[in-house]
Formats: sequence, structure tokens, C-alpha cells
Amino acid sequence: MTLETIVEKLGLKCKCCWEKLGNEVVGGYAGDLLSDVMGNSKKGDVWVTRQVHLNIVAVASLKEHAGIVIVNGAIPDKETLEKAQKEGIPIIISDLPEFELVGKIYDLMHHAL
Repeated sequence: MTLETIVEKLGLKCKCCWEKLGNEVVGGYAGDLLSDVMGNSKKGDVWVTRQVHLNIVAVASLKEHAGIVIVNGAIPDKETLEKAQKEGIPIIISDLPEFELVGKIYDLMHHAL
């Protein structure tokens, strides 16, 4: 499944790297503790978080994530979006709480809504 499918089916908003929405999503990881995400997420995961600071881009790039989805309508600052664009990491925004969004992504990936 691609990031584009997730964005379209769930009505999410891409804030940068639209050209990378074709990235293949092979799994997902939800978490806000960067050391946990670094230790447990995998290449190709879509990372769901409430964090919006610059370090999320570094972690996603290091782990080769398909993209980052930020929940609760939080919006990263210009510096974070510029870094994400430079690193080629799509940042996507959802107004939903993390628990609800993760359930929807999981269902979409496993039951193809």
C-alpha cells in the first residue's frame, strides 16, 4: 500500500514531499519517544506521532520510514518542513487522535477499505 492511498482514503493532508506519496508502506509504528521509535520501528513503516520538532525528520530518515503522520491537528514549524523536504520524508497531518488514526491505518492495510 502507498502513502497516497492512506492519504486519500483517510482524508489526510500532506504538508511536504507530495512527490514521495508513492512510497510503499510495509508496516507502521506509533510512538512519541524517539529512542523507542529508533529502536523498534522498521524501514518502510509509516510513523504516527504527536511530535512536531525537527528531530522527527532525523529519526524517520535514519530508519528509512515511508513517511510521518502527525496527529491531533498538530503542525510542524517551517524549519521541520524544510528539513523533511530536503531529506525526502513526507509529513502528513491528521486531525484524529493517535489511537483512532492507527486503527484506521491498520484496518486499511489489512482489510483494504
